[in-house]
Amino acid sequence: MEIKVLKFGGTSLADGSQFKKVANIVRSDIQRRYIVASAPGKRFNDDVKVTDMLYESFKLAKNNDNIDEIFQKIEDRFNMIIHELNLSFSLDNEFKKIKREILNHGTSDYISSRGEYLNAMILAEYLGFDFIDAAKVIFFNEDGSFDEDTTNKVLSNTLKNHEYAIIPGFYGSMPNGDIKTFSRGGSDITGSIVASTINASIYENWTDVSGMLMADPRIVDKPQVIDVISYRELRELSYMGATVIHEDAIFPVRKSAIPINIRNTNRPSDNGTMIVPSTLRKDTDKMITGVAGKTGFSSITIEKAMMNQELGFGRKVLEIFERHKISFQHLPTGIDTMSVIVDTPSLIDIADDISTEIYRYVKADKIKIVHGLAMIAIVGRNLLKTKDSAARLFTALYKADINIQMIDQGSSELNFIVGVADDDYPAAIKAIYDEFVRK
Repeated sequence: MEIKVLKFGGTSLADGSQFKKVANIVRSDIQRRYIVASAPGKRFNDDVKVTDMLYESFKLAKNNDNIDEIFQKIEDRFNMIIHELNLSFSLDNEFKKIKREILNHGTSDYISSRGEYLNAMILAEYLGFDFIDAAKVIFFNEDGSFDEDTTNKVLSNTLKNHEYAIIPGFYGSMPNGDIKTFSRGGSDITGSIVASTINASIYENWTDVSGMLMADPRIVDKPQVIDVISYRELRELSYMGATVIHEDAIFPVRKSAIPINIRNTNRPSDNGTMIVPSTLRKDTDKMITGVAGKTGFSSITIEKAMMNQELGFGRKVLEIFERHKISFQHLPTGIDTMSVIVDTPSLIDIADDISTEIYRYVKADKIKIVHGLAMIAIVGRNLLKTKDSAARLFTALYKADINIQMIDQGSSELNFIVGVADDDYPAAIKAIYDEFVRK
């Protein structure tokens, strides 16, 4: 029998009514055998996620402030779910242990992971599935990187003994047994790891939207849903802020060519978005797959005569950023110029130091640093092979009275990346979407 792995996000498991929807989805298909659970998310706009409350309790305890009020709210959230599901089930012992760890200044990773841990226990009880603690099957190396080999071996052997199981997302354990979390949204990664380990037929990622949208709905009114997208296209859009799924969740399933299906818990009949290894599909009425971007970038432009003839010039420049532990995002270049695009927060406090080192180390003629840049990626299959794609892009931005400050043409035939001022970012997204999708 084929096996399906499902991950349910925080909004899908925010309260008892959402749990019931999840149960109906899981029980509708016997192939849905392994479920990854997130911590309870927001029930309404002004609500607070359980993970955020756990972080708050950690901060209060660290400052020796009282945590009783915030921790009671955490207990109430879980107890309300248990009550709404009519379960004869108590988490009181778990609450006592977690509160004790907070008061004894336990690690932030342990405390922040308890939302997933407790929610998975409730879901396992409600569905009648086995509960598998992620700390027993997901492992990290001493340096904090994911330990793929150990995880695959232990997780595979464990799942063989559980026909149906619930696994908390977001965390695993270090070699010494301490809890270690992925970055926020890391339950997506857990689901991908489980799917890859058992070679699932599909990885269903259930959330509160009916698939991945072609643009940010906070900027573009009612953007269309992407029905099919390749891993590479998703990677490009995720990097630029399209966050329907954690960008690192692609890598585990990519090796096994397992498709990901983004689905809506509140609209389970919707097809959602299929994320596949590759697709030859070309929509005749859509040149692009999607457009996404982020603000908060800075550019460091270095000018030096005859730069292109100086061996090792680029390496020397990048070594300076490496010494300061700054990752570059893009590297637009010219004959005598080289620009390094980085996240502004990583640069802002040491911009003068970086500039001085570049002058000294590579004998630059001129250095210019510009903050307040937004980077926008326009992603599509064979985008660069279409003759008028660049012309349409630049014309759309020109008509919107937006100045392009940087252009980086991807070499993979998948994207154009343009840099505009932060203030022009929303208007640029709208102009591009209207030109390529609505026109």
